[in-house]
Amino acid sequence: MSVRVIHAAILAVIVLPVSGTHLIAAELKKETIDEFDRYVSAVEERIIQRYNVERFLWSDELPQPQRNALLHGEIVIEGARNKGTTEIKNGLIHDWWGAVFIPAATLPKTLTVVKDYPRHDIIYKPEVAAARILSRQGDDFRVYLRIVKAKFLVSAVLNSEHEIQFVQLDPTRIYSRSYSRRISEVSDPGKPSEHELPVGKDRGLLWRMNGYWFFDERDGGVYVESEAVSLSRDIPFGMGNVLGPILHSVPAESLRNSLDKTRRAILSQNTSP
Repeated sequence: MSVRVIHAAILAVIVLPVSGTHLIAAELKKETIDEFDRYVSAVEERIIQRYNVERFLWSDELPQPQRNALLHGEIVIEGARNKGTTEIKNGLIHDWWGAVFIPAATLPKTLTVVKDYPRHDIIYKPEVAAARILSRQGDDFRVYLRIVKAKFLVSAVLNSEHEIQFVQLDPTRIYSRSYSRRISEVSDPGKPSEHELPVGKDRGLLWRMNGYWFFDERDGGVYVESEAVSLSRDIPFGMGNVLGPILHSVPAESLRNSLDKTRRAILSQNTSP
């Protein structure tokens, strides 16, 4: 067998399992949802303690070298538990913390960018392909996002709806909570045959997505922090080398990109005439 034929055979093994939806289809089970909900409850019990304590920010507990790096422009990312990924029944929970410091920013200007959901497809492209506000009551939003996840040979387009609440603790500190209420994978996106797959019966690359954001104006700027907790399928037998790097790395990369693009949008606003 020639080298070219061998390479083609290897490529077929890599591509075929991930390019056909039916070949790696998964179903979101009740026991998986229940385990995720229990995990989220524990996360929120821990987070709620920050709302009424002096150390509002996770980054305040970092070692001084990391604190210095944060103040000098570095985005700090860490896995919250089990290096960011926890295996559960038929699923994986991804839990990552991240922080960025935006010098010369103010809390009002920061929130102007963060709450500008109709422009999130511009601010956060290409991961957000479309965005709009479905409803709003004060600081409570329901938002539609068309999310694109892509890495290596795997990509997914998802229609999603999120409930988001902002709470102001004092003039310099605000937090928000975001919960996905509907995530549906899109088959054949951009084609005449485009359609949504049944919710919870798709490739399972993203089933749930919660976000907890913290905003604190001090030290001559604004600290922006987030804990992102999401749920995906587990890794099918024999596909660890293909899906493992994607399911393990994309959540952290997505959080880093969100923090970086938030900073860029706020800094751009600060330099606008």
